[in-house]
Amino acid sequence: MMRVAAAVLAAWLQLANPYDAGIKALDEGRYAEAEQHFQKAVAADPEDYAGWFHLALAQSLLNKDEEAIGSYRKVLDLKPGLYEAELNLGIVLLRAGKAAEAAALLTSARDKKPAEPRPNFFLAEALAATGELQKAEAFYRAAAEADPSLKDGLLKLAEGFEKKGELEQAIRLYGEFTDNVAARERAGALLLEANQPERAIAHLEYAVTHSPTAANRAALALAYQRTKQMEKAEAQWRQAVAMAPDDADLRLRYGRFLRDEKKYAAAAGEFNRVVLARPGSVEAWNELAGVLILLENYPQALAALDRVQQMGGETPGHVYFRAIMLDRLGQAKLALEQYRRFLDQSNGKFPDEEFKARQRVRILERQTGRR
Repeated sequence: MMRVAAAVLAAWLQLANPYDAGIKALDEGRYAEAEQHFQKAVAADPEDYAGWFHLALAQSLLNKDEEAIGSYRKVLDLKPGLYEAELNLGIVLLRAGKAAEAAALLTSARDKKPAEPRPNFFLAEALAATGELQKAEAFYRAAAEADPSLKDGLLKLAEGFEKKGELEQAIRLYGEFTDNVAARERAGALLLEANQPERAIAHLEYAVTHSPTAANRAALALAYQRTKQMEKAEAQWRQAVAMAPDDADLRLRYGRFLRDEKKYAAAAGEFNRVVLARPGSVEAWNELAGVLILLENYPQALAALDRVQQMGGETPGHVYFRAIMLDRLGQAKLALEQYRRFLDQSNGKFPDEEFKARQRVRILERQTGRR
C-alpha cells in the first residue's frame, strides 16, 4: 500500500510541477520524457523563459534541431541577450547548417565571456564554415588557450585552408603540431605539391621515423629524388615497395625512378610485375617496352608493343620504334613496312624521325627490291 501511495504521490507531483519533473528527467538522461514535461510547463506559463530554455535543451539532446531552434528563439524573445541561450542556439544553428546565423549569435555570446573556451571555439567553427578562415583562426587560438584540448581545431582550419588552395597557410598550421605524425606528414606532402622538397624532408623524415608507411616512404623518396639525394631516395622507394608489394602504382613509380637512374634491368623487373598485376594497362606495357628497348631486348620489346597495339594504344612513336627494332634484327621487309606506316601516320609531327625514316626506306627498298 505504501509503494502504491508513493507512486501516486510522485505522479501527482509531476502533474503539479512539470518543470521540476523535467529537470529530474534531464538529469537522468530521459530526454524524451523531459521534453514532454517542459512542453506542459510552457503551456502552463508561456512567459517562463527557463521552461522554454530547458525544453530547447531537451529537444537539442534529442537532435530535434528545428524544434530546439524555435524554442531557443522564444527564450531570447523573453530574455534578450541571455548568454546561455545565445550560445546554445548558435551551436544548434551551426549543427543545422546555418553557419551565418550561428556566427552572429556566437559573436554576441563570445563578447559576453571572451575568456570562455566554448563560445570562442564554436564561433571559430561558424566562421570557418562560412569561409572566413582568417577570422576563425584567432578564435580557435583563444579557445585552445583557455582549453588546450581544443587545439585540434587548428587542424580543421588547416584542412579548410588546404581545400581553398591556400597551401602556405595550411602548411604553417600543420607545422605547429610538431608531435603529430599525421600533421607532419600532411605538411610534407603539401610542401612537395608546392615544389618545396627541401622544406618537406624534415616533416616526412619525422613521419617515417615515428610511423613508417608505404605512402610516407614514397613521399620522402620523392623529396630526396627532387633534391638529388638519389641513394637515399632509392632506399626509401625500395622499402616502400617492400611494405606494399601489391601496390601496382607504387611499383610503377619505383620502376620509373630506376629507369631514370639508368638501372634498366631493375626497372624492367618492376614494370614486368606491374603488367602481371594489370595486364590491361597500356601505361604499364608502354613503360616495359621502353626499358626493354633501352636494354636492346628487341624480341620482348616487340611483344610488349604488340600488347599496346592490341589494346588500341599504339601511336606513330610506337610504329617508329617497332621499325627500328625490326631493322636492327635484320628483318628488312617488315622494317620497311613499319617505316612506311610511320610516315603515313606522322603527318609532319616528328620531322627528325621522319627524315631518318625516309633515309632507311630508300636503303631498304634497294636491299629488298621493293618500291
